[in-house]
Amino acid sequence: MNKNYLTLVLGIALFCGLSSCNSPSEAPAANVAASNEVAAPESDPTVMEAASPTTTSTEGVDNDGKVRRINTATFIEEIFDYKANPNTWVYKGNKPAIIDFYADWCGPCKRVAPIMDELALKYKGQVNFYKINTDEEKELAGGVFGIQSIPSILYIPVQGQPTMAAGLAPKEEYIKQIETTLLKK
Repeated sequence: MNKNYLTLVLGIALFCGLSSCNSPSEAPAANVAASNEVAAPESDPTVMEAASPTTTSTEGVDNDGKVRRINTATFIEEIFDYKANPNTWVYKGNKPAIIDFYADWCGPCKRVAPIMDELALKYKGQVNFYKINTDEEKELAGGVFGIQSIPSILYIPVQGQPTMAAGLAPKEEYIKQIETTLLKK
């Protein structure tokens, strides 16, 4: 795996225990941070800085109330190019976003999917919803985000650092995070 970019890691969140599946990704256990913020791994003391959003080809991207499945290439093109910006988080979107990291075999992931579908409709035009299969996108899931437990939900505000929560949570918890973290209500 290419080590030229800074690896982001998975934060620990409520409901990690029984409400999540261990991901078969090859992320090292030392990459788990003790907070919900996405941070640099312990082996590299440099923390990614947040940059202001830039004008990109994602201007006007709207998932139209649907959860959109994406791959690494689309993530790099529309969300964050971690190869071009290894030390600074530069969000390319013009709306807050949520990414559901999942696997087809994961029971809790199957319970999160309809919740995300419902929330995508509820927040249509305000928040874009994505999902990334951790089995198919191992570099992104394991290498960049250090995901070891799924489902893992990445909350991406338009400005500032993204935060991540692992495990199945009640729908109300997702709504609370959207309202406070992404929409700042």
